[in-house]
Amino acid sequence: MLFPTASLAQPAPRVVVTGVGIVTALGCGWKPNAAGFRAGRSAFRPVSLFDVSRQRVKRAAEVDLPAVPLKTRLSPRQNSRLDRAASLLLLASVEAWQQAGWESVEDLPLVLGTTAGGMTFGEAYFRQATRTPGCAPGQAARAVHYQPQVQARMVLDGLGFDGPVTIISNACASGANAIGHAWEMIRAGQAEAVLTGGYDALCEMVFAGFDALQALSPTLCRPFDAHRDGLALGEGAGILALETFDRARRRGALILGEVAAYSTAIDPHHLTQPHPEGETALAVMKQACAAAGLAPEALDYVNAHGTGTPLNDSSEALAISRWAGDRAVTLPVSSTKAGIGHLLGAAGAVEAVSCLMALREQWLPAQAAFDSPDPACRFPIVSRPRDARIGVALSNSFGFGGVNAALIFRKGETAPP
Repeated sequence: MLFPTASLAQPAPRVVVTGVGIVTALGCGWKPNAAGFRAGRSAFRPVSLFDVSRQRVKRAAEVDLPAVPLKTRLSPRQNSRLDRAASLLLLASVEAWQQAGWESVEDLPLVLGTTAGGMTFGEAYFRQATRTPGCAPGQAARAVHYQPQVQARMVLDGLGFDGPVTIISNACASGANAIGHAWEMIRAGQAEAVLTGGYDALCEMVFAGFDALQALSPTLCRPFDAHRDGLALGEGAGILALETFDRARRRGALILGEVAAYSTAIDPHHLTQPHPEGETALAVMKQACAAAGLAPEALDYVNAHGTGTPLNDSSEALAISRWAGDRAVTLPVSSTKAGIGHLLGAAGAVEAVSCLMALREQWLPAQAAFDSPDPACRFPIVSRPRDARIGVALSNSFGFGGVNAALIFRKGETAPP
């Protein structure tokens, strides 16, 4: 439901999460992903989606898509045109929608983050155009479905609702910024509910690009480890059903958690390298805490951006240590990218879901492949499965181009599902 922007005299509404959907290499849905995050399971395997024989790295975190298509409102023709990215997006969207208990007649915004979108259509278009330049069967359809707004349209049609669509594409912070933008829309009174999140699928061009940059780890993705040597790629989708607390309470909805704050800022230091002292990362964490009215001492867990690259992790480690102060020595931190890889535009959204899972079920996401902490880490890395009483979690997302974002989540107020 859309309604006019709220008066500045009115307090901003609380924004809660009443449904989530998640797809990663750990599995489809809440249960397999929660179990995998809790145990710190690694989901990497040899790439089978495309030829990597000429690449130096040959592993990634691939998703096993269901053999049977989802039952949605999409026509058979629309289903036949779903690429891998759109399938991931639709799987997560259906789960979030059903868990929230929203009606198909709803009129609400859809805000999505992605980096590659329908890149597989772009790759197919290029191959067709270069191999047989004068032959164009299917090229028009590939050009149309390459566009992420068409994939978003599949979500609207599949779930049977309508509303404005916003696509955010600012590298690895896309998913977090999409959630933050949706949060701001509700807080500003532009909507009572928003479906939001991020998605990205593995594709040959992106994989080859990261490999050519030698950014991929030839061994293991080990965020914050002194011997880390690069990131690992994965794929997936994370979708959140956000709405005002009053709306959720009126309809008796299960509240999975609350989005307490969001902050974003640009790091102008370098196009692909963060400021070595983590100045902008520090700023967004401070701003998020200020927006939530919380001191670092009130935080119980930090889901770090933690890519496993030398420059990113040392910068973020310094930023977290400076931001947390004395609290740093006891503040649990981990990076789920060690188990499911870097999901690019989906990363911030999937990591938001992992925070909500931890808050819901009272455990800390364990990080796979961690042995020797980087000297910049004053905080403990959660390297083993561990139950914990946590009420507030912060999630960091930093992207190429200097886009930094932080989200803060609070524990929900109702019984676990």
